[in-house]
Amino acid sequence: MLNNLIEDLIDLALREDIGDGDHTSLACIPDDARGSAQLLAKEEGIIAGIGMAKMIFLKSDHAVLFSQRMDEGSKIKPGDIVFQVKANIHSILKAERLVLNIMQHMSGIATQTAQYVKALKGLKTKILDTRKTTPGMRLLDKEAVRIGGGVNHRFGLYDMILLKDNHIDFAGGIAASIKQTKSYLAEKNKSLKIEVEARSVEDVKIIINTGGVDRILLDNFSVPDTHAAVELINGQYEIESSGNITLDNIRSYAECGVDYISVGALTHHIKSIDLSLKAIDY
Repeated sequence: MLNNLIEDLIDLALREDIGDGDHTSLACIPDDARGSAQLLAKEEGIIAGIGMAKMIFLKSDHAVLFSQRMDEGSKIKPGDIVFQVKANIHSILKAERLVLNIMQHMSGIATQTAQYVKALKGLKTKILDTRKTTPGMRLLDKEAVRIGGGVNHRFGLYDMILLKDNHIDFAGGIAASIKQTKSYLAEKNKSLKIEVEARSVEDVKIIINTGGVDRILLDNFSVPDTHAAVELINGQYEIESSGNITLDNIRSYAECGVDYISVGALTHHIKSIDLSLKAIDY
């Protein structure tokens, strides 16, 4: 299913851009002309999306020669050559913008993720992404997080139970939401991990007393309250912190002993990395 989603994304994006034809290229370049181009880094960062670039070029021209010069997750600096391609020139130009859009976006996510990971160096806490991703590009956003050194949280609503504030309120409270969830999973014969959001230390106590979960999410806790919650949980469940956590304060939260910190900004508040595809041998 995941591979099909990527194929569909590439097809949709190419159709969106090409329409009834790349008339600029058709107007001035012979149909059978072949040429080469290379992807250049224009600023420092972490490169991501090379595999996607290869897939896009192969979609445009099955005979493309793709020569990779750097690995996913490599540090880049201005002037670095990431890869070179040789193919039909029309195919190169059709793929150019999609390749750049995706790689600049993914590299921005990987670069930002690497900064958060670096801030926790030496600690056990892992950086998680969230579902705050670009619609239709979640797989790519999450792959970029992984390339940057982070860990993927659930991919969607289907692969994990996460009882958040609205679920809890609509279900009639923490205990009711957990009990109803466990009954549902048993009825459907599903084995999904259960995570429950706590909005206070008192919520943590209720979750512990109810039991039957895998992870407790400490949402918008202060550092002192996080420390208190970690002591209460005492290793019984995995612990995730989230909400109002930045590069400036993330280490303080991690030092409380939480297992994970989820950061929505990894994928929805980024700066793309500047890359350029330039013709060679022309």
